[in-house]
Amino acid sequence: MSIYNISNKKLQPLQQTTFAAEGLQERYDLQEALKHNIDAIAPDCLIISDEFSDWEDSRRRIDLLAIDRNANLVVIELKRDDTGAHMELQALRYAAMIANMTFDKACEYFEAYIEQEGLDIDARKTLLEFAELDESSLDDFGTDVRIVLVSADFGKELTTSVLWLRDKGLDISCVRLTPFRFQGNVLINSEQIIPVPEAEAYQIKFREKRAEEKKSQSGGRDYSQFRYKGENYNKRNLALVLLKDWIEMNSPANLAAILSVFDRTIHRSGVAILWDDIKESRMKRYHSSDDATILLRSGECIAISNQWSIEGITRLINKMAEFGIVTEKVNQ
Repeated sequence: MSIYNISNKKLQPLQQTTFAAEGLQERYDLQEALKHNIDAIAPDCLIISDEFSDWEDSRRRIDLLAIDRNANLVVIELKRDDTGAHMELQALRYAAMIANMTFDKACEYFEAYIEQEGLDIDARKTLLEFAELDESSLDDFGTDVRIVLVSADFGKELTTSVLWLRDKGLDISCVRLTPFRFQGNVLINSEQIIPVPEAEAYQIKFREKRAEEKKSQSGGRDYSQFRYKGENYNKRNLALVLLKDWIEMNSPANLAAILSVFDRTIHRSGVAILWDDIKESRMKRYHSSDDATILLRSGECIAISNQWSIEGITRLINKMAEFGIVTEKVNQ
């Protein structure tokens, strides 16, 4: 890669250098700079801890621990050399070790980080607002762990491993930091090389489609079918038709009347929500087609959740049976 300075209609290439040659240390220079400008390597992330090591029988530390806008934990590993040797294996260990972190625990770590950095913010409030969560949706926190590897360059063995892990569905990326000298200063070019940003959206859709195909072929545990009124439905579509029929039969006055019957013992985040209250980042969690839109007597327009576990749909089916709405599980 070359970066040029343009002056007087001429291009002058900047001198590429190394972090070691410039006396920049991994932890005390790069890590400190990046944690205060995290968008340079991990956009839309919030640092909640650095040098994280709250586990027994291990001296290993996560360079930077963050959350993203989707409430996923993000492990960020940093190397200043040009190989990034074995850092993907190290990051995988860390991801496994924090995978079960709760929201309350994350708040504890964030509070310690806030005190360390001398920040004047409230940990819990900041996390809730950043990830667009509320106290009723804390189970959505940390459902996945992302990995971001940051290095001056990456060896072929590492990139091969990362591409294979991405192919298996792990959200792992590589960001290359390249230092240049310019007029007595050190400039850093930050470039995501895996996945290539222009292809990332396509790759995500491709992986999701292939995962759905594999799951439908395997008949796994999350693909139960249910029969209702002579038609077969998966969990998410069954919840929609059941709730639409119940609403049509009972004509509830408003959303509150629905939630008084189908409370959080049925669905941890609520079976439905007002359309106007759905944040754009959470839109995919609700049925959004035209025929899924429901208008209540109050004039409220609501959307039905499409996020259903097998336990949740079973509770809904049992509740519906109390109203004479009967569903059968299809043997597969």
